[in-house]
Amino acid sequence: MLLVSLTGKTFYIKNTNQDFHSQYGYVKADELKKARPGTKVSTNTGHELIVLEPGFIDLYRRIRRAPQIIPLKDIGSIITQTGIGKDSVVVDAGTGSGGLALFLANIVKKVITYEIRDDFASVAEENVRFLNLKNVTVKRKDVYNGIDEKQTDLVTLDLAEPWKAVDAAHKSLKVGGFIVSYSPTTPQVSDFVEKVNSTEGLQHLSTAEIFEREWEVDKRKIRPRSQAIGHSGFLSFARKLAE
Repeated sequence: MLLVSLTGKTFYIKNTNQDFHSQYGYVKADELKKARPGTKVSTNTGHELIVLEPGFIDLYRRIRRAPQIIPLKDIGSIITQTGIGKDSVVVDAGTGSGGLALFLANIVKKVITYEIRDDFASVAEENVRFLNLKNVTVKRKDVYNGIDEKQTDLVTLDLAEPWKAVDAAHKSLKVGGFIVSYSPTTPQVSDFVEKVNSTEGLQHLSTAEIFEREWEVDKRKIRPRSQAIGHSGFLSFARKLAE
């Protein structure tokens, strides 16, 4: 269950058998159990909360995080620039908390994600269960040593040394498939692109960073919010043109 305040704040209710407490007061468990999506419940202080059934994005925002996950603005670019969809098979390398793998799994056929750290892999597996995704496999393997899957549509690399995984990604992809490297620094971008350009059958398409600026809208008072989401990482796109 999701409770939404008229101020825009949301609360995820995992157990409706317990009273819900917040800064707006509390709602008794009996009221929560009777509530239906689209209706309202009131706290003991009279604050109204709207009841919703949580969707994927609501649950996704509540996954457990170990290392920092790729922001949604960058995930959106990966999806739109590669055109992946319901029939796509994706290999994700550098699982971390699983943020990218989990989001892509919501729209593609299958995601296989590689992670060498057991603690990160365990967090990702916990998040897979939380989102009830059946099409994600977490592999505790070093992607630098190779990728098991063949004829894949996309390989994403969120790694310290992504250029070391280019050969493995090339062998894994079908002709026409994409490699996307996500890196925070320009030296990583440089070494990745150089490796792509020196690999026969691969073509570097573009490198970009995505900025997101939210605007405050209050009647006719419209202005940017004081702090935009700026640089998070560089996205480098490559495509396999031949074996």
